[in-house]
Order: sequence, then C-alpha cells, then structure tokens
Amino acid sequence: MKQILIVDDSPVIRKVARRILEGLRFQTAEADDARQGLEACAFLMPDAIFVDGRMPVMDGASFVKELRKMPGGDKPLVVVVMSETDLAQTARARHSGADDIMLKPFDKAIMTAKIDELGLLAA
Repeated sequence: MKQILIVDDSPVIRKVARRILEGLRFQTAEADDARQGLEACAFLMPDAIFVDGRMPVMDGASFVKELRKMPGGDKPLVVVVMSETDLAQTARARHSGADDIMLKPFDKAIMTAKIDELGLLAA
C-alpha cells in the first residue's frame, strides 16, 4: 500500500485530505508543520507528499528544498498545495523540486485527478 504524507498547519485540510486518500486505499500520515514533516520523512520516506505552500516557520518550497537534500528525498512525488494562484510562489515551488501544484479548496474529484496525473493510482 502506498503511503502519502499530508503536511499542513490546518487540521481541517489534513482531515479532508486524509479521508479522501484513505478512501482511495492509500496509507496516510500527517504533520502539522514542515519540521514535523521532515522528521516523519527521516523516519519513513513516503511515496508522495502533499505540502501546504504557506505555513509558519517554513513554507512548502523550503520544505521541498530540504526534503530533496535528505537520503531518499529525491523519490517522493511532492505536490505543493496553495490557496491562491501566485506565480512567484508557484515558480519557487517548482524551482525547489516540487513535482506539481494543486489549489485549495480541493475535493475528491480534484485530488483523485491529481494523484492519477502523478501515476499514483496505477500499480
């Protein structure tokens, strides 16, 4: 079973994402900030990560940059989740090594389409 880490400072967003992903038969883990997310990755590197683009202390792009430096950090597919289209933030996320961007709010159809685009539903 593939594992997806959800990194977001909003418990509501984490809950929505977890319910959708578990309904699609993914194993999930959660982190409420980027540092906790990096610690989780050091313990067990997930197959994919959905990370909030704007969080206190460390934003999504900085998280991705640090993740990619870790042993095995090049493997997870990373989607930076943003609440608005911000070209500078999008470019920064892409430059840091994010695989894709997704906008909030999302629902089951949007998240399913995104993970299908990334090839996570196949296999």
